Amino acid sequence: MTTTSHLIATGPGWEMQELICTAGPQDRPFEERHGSVIIAGVMSGTFLYRTETGKALLPPGGLLLGNVGQCFCCSHEHGAGDRCISLRLTPEYWETLVAEVPGMRSTTFARPMLSPSPALAPVTAALASAATLEKPALLELVPLWAETVMQLTHGERPEWGNASPRYVRRVTEAVRHIERSIHEAQEDDLSLDALADRAHMSRYHFLRTFRNVVGMTPYQYVLHLRMKRAAHRLLNTDEPISTIAFDAGFTDLSTFHRRFRRIMGKSPGTFRRQRFRPSSGQPLDASHLLRRMR
Repeated sequence: MTTTSHLIATGPGWEMQELICTAGPQDRPFEERHGSVIIAGVMSGTFLYRTETGKALLPPGGLLLGNVGQCFCCSHEHGAGDRCISLRLTPEYWETLVAEVPGMRSTTFARPMLSPSPALAPVTAALASAATLEKPALLELVPLWAETVMQLTHGERPEWGNASPRYVRRVTEAVRHIERSIHEAQEDDLSLDALADRAHMSRYHFLRTFRNVVGMTPYQYVLHLRMKRAAHRLLNTDEPISTIAFDAGFTDLSTFHRRFRRIMGKSPGTFRRQRFRPSSGQPLDASHLLRRMR
């Protein structure tokens, strides 16, 4: 068995789990079937996801989407292992949520995933902290999270069906390299030129292929991962904001504040204060992380 699961929480009509997969290129993929509606955030690692709605590379920050009864196959052709936070919803609960969202008429996903994006950053930050949230917080977070996903599925989707498998492999290796080295590497090591050279691709070809496969440019993806890490530490530690900013790779505090506000919709200090009750230091609900996206 290559996948282990850890139950995080359950609620009326849903279940949240941490899934850790250790499969690699040597493991033969096999077909499975979704027993419920699935929304899974990739926390680390990469894998290929094939289903009736298409195929997708799932990198950290992406969301896997699955319809109940749908057959699917996951494979790790380009590297071993991944970690996801998976939300499973019963068809009845999902249909109730869809019915309450204006303009939503379909209860099925028409695509296999949502790519990493600034719009998803608050969601993935909340997911990364799911195990530390109190039950009342999760009871509010789950329907808001599901609503956000419903709305974002109507946006643009990356088109990489015509990309050469060898170039998809090289982009996947670049994603894994960024994930492994982002907190230690120098800025130049993660530049477009450095990543393209590492992938043995021209600068423009790598940029175009990376954008089509991952859903954002290499620079945007590096910034996304750094902000995700910073948001997680703001929510779960009392470390100074300056320490968090510098550890995330920002050498200028004002730049960190400006980019954090642009992506998260509020300053780092406000983001942290709204997570805790000033009088007790106890966690508040996490719904504020999603309300700006409604």
